[in-house]
Amino acid sequence: MVEIKHRHSGIVLRTVKADTLAGADLRDAMLSSADLRKADLRGAKLQFADLSFADLSGAQLQNADLAGAHLTHAALNEADLSGARLGDERSSGAAILAEGHLYAARFIDCDLRHVDLHGANLSHADLTRADLRGANLCLASLHSACLRGALLINAVLRETNLSDADLGDTHFNSANLVHANLNGADLSAGPGRKGAILNLANLRGASLVGTRLAGTVLLESNLRDANLSHADLTRANLSGSILRNAEVTGANFEGVELTTVTVDFANLSEAKNVDIPAYKTNWR
Repeated sequence: MVEIKHRHSGIVLRTVKADTLAGADLRDAMLSSADLRKADLRGAKLQFADLSFADLSGAQLQNADLAGAHLTHAALNEADLSGARLGDERSSGAAILAEGHLYAARFIDCDLRHVDLHGANLSHADLTRADLRGANLCLASLHSACLRGALLINAVLRETNLSDADLGDTHFNSANLVHANLNGADLSAGPGRKGAILNLANLRGASLVGTRLAGTVLLESNLRDANLSHADLTRANLSGSILRNAEVTGANFEGVELTTVTVDFANLSEAKNVDIPAYKTNWR
């Protein structure tokens, strides 16, 4: 028999008649502030469970079903949620991890569609191939996180910290990255990796200082007022994009075609290897 206790008071919140919580049916369970540190919850059914303020640090949640679960302010530091389901086709059926503590957690191949992760700490987390379509990551920290092959299509990343993150082959199509911090992030193509795709992404006012963007695709993306100082844009595809009033001092534009790019009031005179079509005007 397993007793799930309150992390502070020690009161028993739930009793499970088994030797382990692996595969346990905890749907709709009231487990707010539960102590589940290092618990074996592999394959557990936790749909719409209340796990707000619960401590799941180091827990094994591989292939668990947490769709609709309430995990606001929950601690999942170093927990393993590989292959777990937290997302849904609609936000009403997706988990809530707002303000969650998810440092170095593993979300490899995880379903995170429409999940609310706003304000969450995902620093150093592994989200390789995670499905984050439509997810809310506003004000979250993904510093030094790995999102290689992740889907962030239509995701909200407004003011999100993605500094030093590994974003190779990440899909940001139509994502909201307004005022996001991508300083030092690696979105580039290279040996054994594909470049990120940011078609129609809104990067207005984003900070991309020293960001590696070589070989990335940014068709019709909005980079107005963005800071691209010392970014590497070698052979990036910026067709139809907007660089109006962007800061590009020291940025490398080698092999970048600017024919259809709006460059009004961008300081291209301070950029490297830039080939400006003769008919372009209003650039500095």
